Amino acid sequence: MVLKRVSLALFGLAATISLLSCSATSPTLPLKVTPDTHIEDQAGLQATYSKLEQSGGKVFTLDPATSAVRIYAFRSGSAAKLGHNHVLSAPQFTGFFHLPVTGSANARFDLQFRLDQLEIDNVAYRSPLGKAFSSILSPEAIQGTREHMLGETNLQADKFPFVRVHSIQISGEAPKFAAKVQIEMHGQKQEMWIPLNVEGLPNRLFVTGSFVLRQTDFGVQPYSVLGGLLAVQDEVVIEFKLLSA
Repeated sequence: MVLKRVSLALFGLAATISLLSCSATSPTLPLKVTPDTHIEDQAGLQATYSKLEQSGGKVFTLDPATSAVRIYAFRSGSAAKLGHNHVLSAPQFTGFFHLPVTGSANARFDLQFRLDQLEIDNVAYRSPLGKAFSSILSPEAIQGTREHMLGETNLQADKFPFVRVHSIQISGEAPKFAAKVQIEMHGQKQEMWIPLNVEGLPNRLFVTGSFVLRQTDFGVQPYSVLGGLLAVQDEVVIEFKLLSA
């Protein structure tokens, strides 16, 4: 009887690890995708920045094809070594930057992407990161990770599809800036300061930076199973390289 209970426990742990694992990209997601909402939201931003450009200065449109947005989520729990770290990326996003004639102190930027369009653990992004991200996992494991991370018990991408970043204040001097931003996720908004490296102005735009976001600050409970034996850490790292079109 004891042996049977141990076997069942090990089977459950193995199944859980499989669901938390990930590797190549899986394009499907059993969540409602509403592209019309995306189009309307993008049109609203475009209209806002068209008005800003008419008031003077220059508007830069960020180019997803040459840019990169990466989100790093980390394994946790006493059995963390049996789990896997994750790399999420946003191959599609909408972003604008307005540089007024008065200079960067009065600049503004907005960036937004959909959670249900995130790419999960593209092997091309994992392999250069070394041992902690070296595991290669099945498409089925990636789909399991996608469903758990974006599903009803975690980020709820069906109900809260957008992540939005809006600048409130910009301080500093090229190429080093500090930006106070408002981040909207999971129906909640939080403000924080992030460092930015900005090059190319006033003719082009090349921005790099990173910051740490805590999921619980936005009412999101990081994925956890078996009483926390295997879990995802609350803190995630977001890195970005943004280029104008």
